[in-house]
Amino acid sequence: MNWLSFSHGAALCASLIVTIGAQNAFVLRQGIMRSHVGKIVVLCALSDFILIGAGVGGASVLVARYPVFVHTMLYVGLAYLAWFGINALRRAVRPGHAVLDAQANGAPPTQRAMPIILMTLALTWLNPHVYLDTFLLIGTAGAREPQDARLAFALGAMAVSGIWFIGLGYGARALAPLFRRATAWRVLDGAIGSMVLLLAVTQLR
Repeated sequence: MNWLSFSHGAALCASLIVTIGAQNAFVLRQGIMRSHVGKIVVLCALSDFILIGAGVGGASVLVARYPVFVHTMLYVGLAYLAWFGINALRRAVRPGHAVLDAQANGAPPTQRAMPIILMTLALTWLNPHVYLDTFLLIGTAGAREPQDARLAFALGAMAVSGIWFIGLGYGARALAPLFRRATAWRVLDGAIGSMVLLLAVTQLR
């Protein structure tokens, strides 16, 4: 194992992943609600593993050469992202009292698994920043490493990604007392809704 390249990958991924974008905000919200956290963490981490591996393996070159493929995938999910963002803003203006009451009583609200899984996949695979970070930035940086050190570089980035999502999803529970107040949910939902809508609108070009 080339630990220097491993540390390069870990440091780069750490600098990119900590930004609280739409995906991270969604993981944070579900972690606070203690709803399907395991599924979300696994999906986010596995998706990052695939994208980082593909980027370091050379997929970044294909994306740069054939951007229509990525754009097509993004546009397919824009309507879904916009719908999710609008609903989040509606919750910010008029929060669901059932959710807030459940939180106050210490019981997680009931959410169906499939919509949560689809939303997690949408915020991951239809998010241009994910491709920018994993395919282009991490992939390009990994390509600069020696040929026999690229695997170590990718593993370093993957390790940080896995640790981040586990910490974000399960560590969010420590914030649960704060989110027993409607104001905190309104702020979080307003931030999530704004970021998701901004993500969708910026792709309409």
